[in-house]
Amino acid sequence: MPLNIGKIHHGDCLTLMSQIEDGSIDLAFADPPFNIGYRYDKYHDRQEDATYLDWCRQWIGELYRILKPTGTFWLAIGDEYAAELKVAATRQLDECFIMRSWVVWYYTFGVNCKRKFNRSHAHLFQFIKDEKQFTFNAEDPLVRVPSARALVYGDSRANPTGRLPDDTWVLRPQDAPASFQSMDDTWYYSRVAGTFKERQGFHGCQMPEQLLGRIIRVSSNAGDVVFDPFTGSGTTLAVAKKLGRRYLGTELSDDYVKYATRRLKAIRPGDPLDGPADPASSSPNTANGVTLEARNRRKAAGARQGLLPLPE
Repeated sequence: MPLNIGKIHHGDCLTLMSQIEDGSIDLAFADPPFNIGYRYDKYHDRQEDATYLDWCRQWIGELYRILKPTGTFWLAIGDEYAAELKVAATRQLDECFIMRSWVVWYYTFGVNCKRKFNRSHAHLFQFIKDEKQFTFNAEDPLVRVPSARALVYGDSRANPTGRLPDDTWVLRPQDAPASFQSMDDTWYYSRVAGTFKERQGFHGCQMPEQLLGRIIRVSSNAGDVVFDPFTGSGTTLAVAKKLGRRYLGTELSDDYVKYATRRLKAIRPGDPLDGPADPASSSPNTANGVTLEARNRRKAAGARQGLLPLPE
């Protein structure tokens, strides 16, 4: 029996995807377990490499089958398996995807690490089936960003609708305000940290709505079907509903299904996306906080009183 649109279906994604008709999905977004030992309530996130990669090839293959010929598949993945899953999608399937974009999602409030540089980015792969026919709404004003020609040079020839984002290395805006530009294709959106109002509270790996908004706007149209095989907190489907798309999800955890379904029922098409549309404004405001200069003054005062050593 085909899965009903407008619902999160409870169960294993492979089993449930087998019930989705060939070529029926316009856009798929997958944020699978990264196989790094994260604690989920129903899934063991520490598989042998071969087991994990074989499983990924299976669900990626199913996504290829259910996507329309003009459809798009976006994949979010961490460093550990980014290369392997890119190869799996574009080389190791009977029918392979074409990679159109490799975007880096850079975020503040990253994951603190003890024996490596702190984790503050994930990879976003855009895969298509037909390089000549696929949805890419390049003129959507909510996807485009101001160009340097307009912002820096004040050139009257600049396109008033801006330009498409691209990829660069960036510093955090609160570290170097002049370094970050919203047009970079290293996309900057804060991770949905535990203290954020946007946080749903029942899932630790929640995607920001504004990031999904960019993907869904550019790779689908109103009325299209958006599918997420790892629904989790329900962000993909929530944004799809807000933006007037139809949605379909699968999820292994019965608790996540229950809470994400409750989240979806509270949403109406046309509702604004959670989180700031301007990613720079999501960085901490340090105007009333402790600046580096003030901290060093405090250290020096403490050192003079014998409380702690002078900074080197």
